[in-house]
Amino acid sequence: MNLEGVEKTMLLTLYTKAKHSQEKNHKFFDFKAIEVISEIDYDFSMADKDITMQMGVISRTIVLDEMVSKYIRSHPDCTIVNIASGMDTRFNRLDNGIIKWYNVDLENSANFRLSYIEDTDRVKTLAYSAMDPSWASKIEYGGDILFIIEGLTMYLDEGDNKRILDIIDENFQSCTVFTEIMPPASVKNVKEKSVEEMDAQFIWGVQKGHELLKLNPNFKWIKDENLFDGMNVYKPITKLFTWIPFIRSKMDYIAVLEK
Repeated sequence: MNLEGVEKTMLLTLYTKAKHSQEKNHKFFDFKAIEVISEIDYDFSMADKDITMQMGVISRTIVLDEMVSKYIRSHPDCTIVNIASGMDTRFNRLDNGIIKWYNVDLENSANFRLSYIEDTDRVKTLAYSAMDPSWASKIEYGGDILFIIEGLTMYLDEGDNKRILDIIDENFQSCTVFTEIMPPASVKNVKEKSVEEMDAQFIWGVQKGHELLKLNPNFKWIKDENLFDGMNVYKPITKLFTWIPFIRSKMDYIAVLEK
């Protein structure tokens, strides 16, 4: 498939969403993921065995879907930019018939995506690295704009993460950013076998979202949304322990920034 390292992880997330959507008590339904996975010839046996990865993807999807849905309800004619989009199909789940959506990813990943998921008049795929400022000039918008950075920051070093925030800051006067962050302890200790098999490694994280302001102080930190809240929806029994501060501090979260 000509995908390497971190690029291949986009197949894991798509497969997990398709698999969850076909469970009896699914918490979201992703018809596009099911459709695309049925067309991809790939051995997903390792993903089937990686419960940690599956729980993380499902929890993150539940939380981010709710956050993005809420944003769309408040800003119905907004533009959304999905950075390092991979094979993400959130547009297909949440489209209100008005929003514009951009998917930004490396050329190889973007081309792979387009071979299975075609662009439309309101969905455009841009083949750029997240750290290449050129993508910013391709975004056409006339109102509110939301940036989603999902499943990326933990694979980059601090300098690259700063560069992404700087590009957004330098090119957009006002915006909202939803970015997934992995706490440092989890960067060191969390093992997802299916991810490691693809030679992808977690290398960076911060404990709280307000620490991102050290990378670019022009943003304002609004809040952090813990992904355990998504796990509690998926597996309610986890409520017995996910409230414990020590345990909760180990989970990924979505930091919300504004400028």
